[in-house]
Amino acid sequence: MTKTGVRYVRLSCAVELLQRRREDAMADIAEVDYIWKNGEMVPWAECTTHVLSHSLHYGSAVFEGARCYEDPESGKSYVFRLRDHMERLHRSCKIAMIDLPYSVDELCQATVDVIRKNNLKKCYIRPLVYRGYGQMGVDPTGAPVDVIIAVWPWDSYLGPDALENGVPVGVSSWRQRSINAIPPSMKSAASYMNSILAKLEAKQHGYVEAIMLNEQGLVCEGTGENLFIVRDGVLSTPPLSDGLLEGITRDTILCLADDLEIPAIEESLTRSDLYIADEVFFTGSAAELTPIGSIDDRVIGKPGEITRAIQERFFDVVYGRVEEYADWLTEI
Repeated sequence: MTKTGVRYVRLSCAVELLQRRREDAMADIAEVDYIWKNGEMVPWAECTTHVLSHSLHYGSAVFEGARCYEDPESGKSYVFRLRDHMERLHRSCKIAMIDLPYSVDELCQATVDVIRKNNLKKCYIRPLVYRGYGQMGVDPTGAPVDVIIAVWPWDSYLGPDALENGVPVGVSSWRQRSINAIPPSMKSAASYMNSILAKLEAKQHGYVEAIMLNEQGLVCEGTGENLFIVRDGVLSTPPLSDGLLEGITRDTILCLADDLEIPAIEESLTRSDLYIADEVFFTGSAAELTPIGSIDDRVIGKPGEITRAIQERFFDVVYGRVEEYADWLTEI
């Protein structure tokens, strides 16, 4: 084969790979009929924004992620901790100095409305508050504030077998931002550039997900998840002061551990603590409770007894089977 022929084959392979990646990316979101935007139900394809919107250029947006679950036994559907998510959205807006024009009650009702409008029994929920078109430059003063709530079917965030078998992860070379840079208590679009870099690095190294350390070298969080370890029967998670998001699922797991009489503490963790843990798992609205099977090629193993017990309790709660947590559920 000539050099020209070799170059052509390589180019064809590269084009084919790029096309597959594009198709995979497009297939990631299952489109539905409507998105709630600024108080109205807008057809999915028509819910657009201008390319010169402030948030697109400077990351001046905050968001949430929640889930609606359908109990396979009763057929009833519930949004899990909806009010807590909308209250955190308001807190993020306050830190970001974004004037959110809707109350927590209005946002909760809008979420219920858009799920019903799309006839969904279970879905992922993405509220987003962003500065729109009308102002360019770092100073956002004068830019309008747009609010959307999108919902769509989205199953296992880290893969179809993740909840059952766990995932391989790696500790990233990228550090999580300082608490005095972009506040971790603000769930902002800008914060996730770190996560994107860490995620891409992890995939290049053959891992499904990454764990980020903070600037002091202590364990912080995943790219979009909080993290727990189990050692000698004790459940541990890094404290908020180490620079992680105040996760709603993280708080849920601490409550459920107390129910199950599993000792649980918040303590700073080192990289070595990850390697010698008996069990490790991620938590988050998208990831739910995903076991970690290995870290930097150190085998943790199959999900352990404590991981399984908390995971089972978690799904009982989100499916509405535990009466004492009924106030965490919003029925659709």
